[in-house]
Amino acid sequence: MSDPKPPRRPVFLVSGGTGNTARSVLQAALRQFGDAGAFTRTYSLVREEGLEDVFRDAQKADALVIWTLVGREARSTAEQYAKAYGVRHVDVLGPLLDSLEGFLDEAPRGEPGLLHRADERYYQRIAAIEFTLAVDDGRKPHLLAEADVVLVGVSRTGKTPLSTYLAHRGLRVANQPLVLEQEPPEQLYACDPRRIFALTIDPGTLQRIRTARLRAMKMPADTNYCDMGYILAELEHAERIYRGNRWPVIDVSNRAIEETASFILRRLEEDGLIDASGAPSLA
Repeated sequence: MSDPKPPRRPVFLVSGGTGNTARSVLQAALRQFGDAGAFTRTYSLVREEGLEDVFRDAQKADALVIWTLVGREARSTAEQYAKAYGVRHVDVLGPLLDSLEGFLDEAPRGEPGLLHRADERYYQRIAAIEFTLAVDDGRKPHLLAEADVVLVGVSRTGKTPLSTYLAHRGLRVANQPLVLEQEPPEQLYACDPRRIFALTIDPGTLQRIRTARLRAMKMPADTNYCDMGYILAELEHAERIYRGNRWPVIDVSNRAIEETASFILRRLEEDGLIDASGAPSLA
């Protein structure tokens, strides 16, 4: 017989907002404990006058209390009740807020729920995603000049997933496919060259990706699309364009999307085109 699982223990989550932050922190921590279980009770929108009831309940249930209260007085009151009722507790945000206050020489606002409040950055991300989807794969070249980032490369170099990743960071991204024996749209050359990033890839890797793509689509693979000679010609055509315009070239053969995006974001920040938070600047 297998050993019985230990009983699940109560954890109380206390927040002046929704409680999502405390819940996320707890879930991340519990992953380190395998099958050890805990069940939660969430106290959301808690105000200072309601804290004693929480700790009285916690004492009866022998619960651990985790709070993400941002107001200094509420945090102090919670600490007092925790000691008075002998309740085990964790102040998730308090030490960090105190450290940041000293580091930034500025008092925190103490407003609950700011993390999840729809703000200007939220709407910026939505607009960026909508723009990126609208101009995907070379559509609407007249909008290239409005993009914060322009990706160029032959087919299946990961332009679309990279565009989507960057769009979720609030950047408007256009991607322009390069096709053998076709010149890119003239609007591409009118873009700020600091915003253009050229993608390349190992020919063998590209052939495998394209073959798998056609197989998934149940299409014959014996086409120019997967022919090595054609692929080499495509890549040479793209490299010729890259060299002529001195765009930075990123080899995506063995790079994760996050790694490529990190390189692009770093270059944009160095050039003053985005700020430290990743938001587009007016430069």
